[in-house]
Amino acid sequence: MPDAAAPVVVFVGGGPRVTSLLERLSANASAAGSGPMKVHVVDPHPPGAGRIWRQRQSRLLWMNSVAGDVTLFTDESVTIEGPHRPGPTLAEWIAGAGRTLLAAHGIDPSTTALGGNDFVPREVAGHYLAWAFDRAAAALPPGSRVYRHTDSAVAVTDDVEGRQRIRLAGGACLAADLVVLAQGYLDRTPEPAEQVLADHAVRVGARNVPPGYTADLDLSGLGAGQPVLVRGFGLAFIDLMVLLTQGRGGRFDTRSDGTLAYRRSGAEPRLIVGSRRGVPYHAKLGYQLPATGPSLPEYLPSPGSFAPDGYDYRRDIAPLVAAELRAAHYRRLFDAHPERCSGRWSELRAALEAGAAGSADQLRRQVPDPRDRFDLDRLNRPLAGRRWAGAGVEQAVRQHIRADLARRADPRFSPDRAVFDRLLTVHGTLAAMAAAGALTADDRVRHVEGEFHSLFSFLASGPPPRRLSELLALNEAGVVRFAGPDLQITPVDAGFRADSPASPTSWTAATLVDARLPRTEASAVTDPLLRGLLADGELAHGNGKLLADVRARAVRADGTAHPRRYLLGPSVAGSAGSAGFARPGFNAPSLRQNDAVARDLLSQLREITDRRARPRAVALAGSR
Repeated sequence: MPDAAAPVVVFVGGGPRVTSLLERLSANASAAGSGPMKVHVVDPHPPGAGRIWRQRQSRLLWMNSVAGDVTLFTDESVTIEGPHRPGPTLAEWIAGAGRTLLAAHGIDPSTTALGGNDFVPREVAGHYLAWAFDRAAAALPPGSRVYRHTDSAVAVTDDVEGRQRIRLAGGACLAADLVVLAQGYLDRTPEPAEQVLADHAVRVGARNVPPGYTADLDLSGLGAGQPVLVRGFGLAFIDLMVLLTQGRGGRFDTRSDGTLAYRRSGAEPRLIVGSRRGVPYHAKLGYQLPATGPSLPEYLPSPGSFAPDGYDYRRDIAPLVAAELRAAHYRRLFDAHPERCSGRWSELRAALEAGAAGSADQLRRQVPDPRDRFDLDRLNRPLAGRRWAGAGVEQAVRQHIRADLARRADPRFSPDRAVFDRLLTVHGTLAAMAAAGALTADDRVRHVEGEFHSLFSFLASGPPPRRLSELLALNEAGVVRFAGPDLQITPVDAGFRADSPASPTSWTAATLVDARLPRTEASAVTDPLLRGLLADGELAHGNGKLLADVRARAVRADGTAHPRRYLLGPSVAGSAGSAGFARPGFNAPSLRQNDAVARDLLSQLREITDRRARPRAVALAGSR
C-alpha cells in the first residue's frame, strides 16, 4: 500500500498507557500480518515516559515498587487473545539492555541502588519506558511510520469524510482514522473548598499550594524554618518531604543500631502533617517470599460468572472483598506459622463465615496473639476513635511507624504478603466486573475507584521502608511533626490552623500544602481538548469520571459511543491499570485491557484499509 493510503492512528498522550498499548498494537499486527499504518503521538513530554515518569526529574524521587515487580510486557500469566510477546522487567532491563543507556545519562549502578529488590529513581523508569516505546514502534508492520509531536492537542472534531481532525497548540492539524485519548492524570480547576483556601491566602498574604504532582510544584516559597501545614500523608507527602529535606542539602547518617539520624542543612521548613488516617501509607514489604502468581477469587464471582443483573457494591461486593483478604491472611498464618495457631483454618473459617455468636471467642482461642488477627477496619484506620492528651498523638504515630517498619521487615508476619497478593486478585476481579458492566457507574466510581482504591493504596502501594525510617529521623530532628487523624484546616488571620479531634494541640502556619494529586472531576478539567468535547456533548461524565463503553470507546452525552474515538486513563471510569504498573506473573488487568483495545483498533484499521483498497481495485480492473 502506498504510504499516503495507510490508515492513521493518533494517540493524544504518550505515557505508560500509550506505550503499553503501542506494544500490544505492534504485537497483534505482526501476528496477523497486517499492513502498514501511520501513528502520531502527541505529548509535550517525552514519548514513553510522559509527564509523571519523565526522565528530567530529581533522582531523589523513587518508584514505590521494586524494579523486579515492574513490567510493560505480557508473560504467560496474562489471559489475552493476542500473542504473548515477553519483554524484560525493569530489573532485567537495567541489568541488560538498559545498562549502557543509563550509564550514558550518568546513572552509575555503583552509586545508585538498581537491583531487582531496589526502589529505583523514577528517572530510571522513564528511560525504561522510552526504550519500550522505541521497541514497540520499531516492531510495527513494515512501512509503518511513527510521528512524535512535542505539543499539546487542543481540539478534535469529526469531518464530513468520517475522519477526525486534531488541532495542536502549535497550529498543526492532524487527520486521523482512529483517535485514542490517553492524557493520564489531568489538571483541573480548584474545588470550591480549595478555592476558598486559595482566596483566603491571597487576602491575608498567606501561601496555599494546591493539589498537584509534586515534581511540578513551585516549592521555592517554603522558606527555611517556616512552619508549613501539610494535608495528606500518602506518596505525595513522601515526595514533598524528600524534596524539602535531602533536596535542600540535608542528609541522613546511619547509627550503630541501624536507625537514621538527620543532619540539617538549615534550608528546611518545618512540616506539620496530618490526614484522614493520620498515619503514612504502610511501607512496602522488606522481605522476599516465593512468588505465588495470580489466583482465582474464593468469594467474589470469577470473571465469566457475573450475575446478569449486576451487583450492589455495598450489599453484595464489599463483604466479599473483606472475606477474600481475611481468608488469605488466615490461610497463610495456619499454613506457614502453625505454631502460633491451634486447630485448623477450616474450623475457624466455618465459624467466621457463619457469623456465629461465638466466632470471636473461637478466633481468640485459635489465634491467641492479637498481632496475628486480621481486623480490616483497624488496619484501614489504625487511629480511629482514639484520643490523646498533650503530645500523645505524635507518640502514637511514631509507635505506629516503628511497628509498621518492624512488621514489614519480618517474614514471621508473612500473612501480610498473602493479603497483598490477594489485593491484586481482588483488584483484577473488580476491574473485570467494571469492564463487563456488572457494577453501576456510581458504584464503580464511588466505591471501587474511590473506597477500594484508597484501601489498596494504603495497604499495598506505600513508600519504600527507607522513606519511613527517614520520616522518623526527621520527626526526631523536629523537621516533621505529626498533627493527627481527621485533620481539619481552618482559615485564620495568620494563615491556616490545623486541628485533629485526636489531639488538643492546634497548629497555625502561613503556608498550607495539599499533598495529593487533584481529585478526578471530569467537569472541571482544564485540558482544552476534553473541555471542548464535554461542551459539545461529545464526551459524557458521571461521578467525576469520563465515561467509556466496554470497548473503551468514548461515550457521548446522548449515551452513544463514538465508533472511532477511544478513552483510557486514570480519569476514565472502568479504565484498568490506574493503580500502577503491571506486576509480572499476576495477569495484570491493564495488560488485558490494552490487548483488547489494541485488537479492536487493529480490526478497525483492517476495515479502513480494505475499504480504501476496493475503489483502487475497481479502477485498476476498469483500466485493463
